[in-house]
Amino acid sequence: MRLSTIVLDCRDAHELAAFYTRLLGWRIEREEPDWVIAGAPGGGPRLAFQSEPAYVRPIWPSKPGEQQMMLHLDIEVDSLEESGAHALACGAVLADYQPQDDVRVYFDPAGHPFCLWVNA
Repeated sequence: MRLSTIVLDCRDAHELAAFYTRLLGWRIEREEPDWVIAGAPGGGPRLAFQSEPAYVRPIWPSKPGEQQMMLHLDIEVDSLEESGAHALACGAVLADYQPQDDVRVYFDPAGHPFCLWVNA
């Protein structure tokens, strides 16, 4: 067995796929009306995006009674400042709450949290 794809639900699969391809420099591998798969040029696990009309944005940090985050992506970067500026230019939003000095938490356009981190 090997992990091939991580699927993120959202309201608009094409919008979220466009965000992650800009952010990561990936390419679209497959598109359907409610389904898009993106992959890294060098291979590895892919990201898929599925349009879900009943999608509810997660709340982070967690709050009782609210939609909980189910997963998040950790993206290793060389510079938090440069990569953070790139993420913002791609359409990410910096989270108000930042739990660590060496990690920055952002939200993608569908509200999924993701972390940029530097391996020191």
